[in-house]
Amino acid sequence: MRRDAVLLLGGSGFIGRALATRLAREKMQVHILGRQQEGQLEQVLSQCGTVVHLACSTTPSASAACPSLELGNLALTLRLLDLLKKQPETHLIFFSSGGTVYGNPRTLPVTEDSLLVPLSNHGASKVAQEAFCNALRAAGHPVTVLRPSNAYGPGQVMKSGFGLVRTMLEHIRAGTPLEIWGDGENVRDFIYIDDVVDATMGLINLPQDSSTYNLGNGVGFSVNQVRSMVEAQCGNALHTICWPARDVDVRSVVLDSSRLETKLGWRPAVGLADGIARTWNWLNTHG
Repeated sequence: MRRDAVLLLGGSGFIGRALATRLAREKMQVHILGRQQEGQLEQVLSQCGTVVHLACSTTPSASAACPSLELGNLALTLRLLDLLKKQPETHLIFFSSGGTVYGNPRTLPVTEDSLLVPLSNHGASKVAQEAFCNALRAAGHPVTVLRPSNAYGPGQVMKSGFGLVRTMLEHIRAGTPLEIWGDGENVRDFIYIDDVVDATMGLINLPQDSSTYNLGNGVGFSVNQVRSMVEAQCGNALHTICWPARDVDVRSVVLDSSRLETKLGWRPAVGLADGIARTWNWLNTHG
C-alpha cells in the first residue's frame, strides 16, 4: 500500500474530476473507480492509503417516490466498509450531504452537532451511511465525514435535478424555461468547486483524522437571489415555470464550517457572484 495513493470511488463525477486533477498536479497517485467497477474495488483499495467515497446515484427528487433506489448507495458503502476492516490504516473520507441530512434546522447556520432529521429518502440514506461509517470509526478506524453544501463551478455538467447554478446558466444560454418548485424563497449555501477541492486535499493530508465536518460558504441565498445574480452576470432574463413546493425540499439550510476552518486553517475563497462569473466564462469557452 502507498500512503500517497488515493482511490476516488465515484471519481468520474463533478467533484471527483476536479479532485483528480489536483491530486495529479500534486504528484499523488490517483485511482478512479465508478459504481459499475465494484468488482475491482478490493484490488485497487488494497493499494491506497486514502479512499474518498463520492459515489452516489440519486438526488432528493430522484428517489422521492421510490425509496428502494437508495439501496444501491447503501450496498456500495457497506461493501467498502467491509473491505476497510482489513485495512485499518486506510483513511476513509465519506462525502455525505450538508443540504439534506439536517432537514429544516431550528437555527442557522447549522452546526455538525445539530439533529439529523432528513426530509427526503436521499437524505435518510446519507444519514444511514454516516451511521455505518461511525460504527467503523468507533472501532478505531480513521473515518472523516464531510457534509458539503451545494457545489458548483467550471466542469459541472448538466444533470436533471442537480446543480442550480449550472442549470440556470444553461437555460439562459438555451433560452429555455427553468422549472422552480415553490415560491423561489428556499435558501441554500453554495460552495465553489475549488474551495471543495482545497478542503478535501487538506483532509487527505491528515491521514489520522476521524471527525465530521460541514463544508460550506456560510452564506445563504434564495433561489430568487441566485436567479437575479445569474441574470445580472449573463445580461439576459431567465424564464421560469413555477410548480407547487415539494415535501422533499428543505426550506432553508446554511452551514457553519467553523470546525473545518479551525482544523485546516481553511476558509472558502470564492463568493457566489464571483463563482457565477467564473462558471459563466467557463461555459462560454467550453460549452
